[in-house]
Amino acid sequence: MKYLFKGSLLILALSVSFVSCRNVEDDEDKTEVERLMDDPDNKVEVKDGGDKIKIETAEGDEIKIKKDDGEYKKKVDRADGSESKVKIDDGEVKVKTDN
Repeated sequence: MKYLFKGSLLILALSVSFVSCRNVEDDEDKTEVERLMDDPDNKVEVKDGGDKIKIETAEGDEIKIKKDDGEYKKKVDRADGSESKVKIDDGEVKVKTDN
């Protein structure tokens, strides 16, 4: 009986330590796009194997991300009518904002 009690305590302690040490992904580790994609209120479309992503938020914003030949383009059309574009090509970042 004594060995059964000690064995069960050891197994309990090991199981608690394994559960507490596992890698849990926090929202802080996610990018803005990943948080938008995980939101159930947003409409997400992924095309061309992930090269084109379109997200429509509940607020009416529309975000498009596209990859062409190593070049990334992000276009944000906001519900208030403003627009911004970001283009990344060979490490060079170009930002254009229309209000």
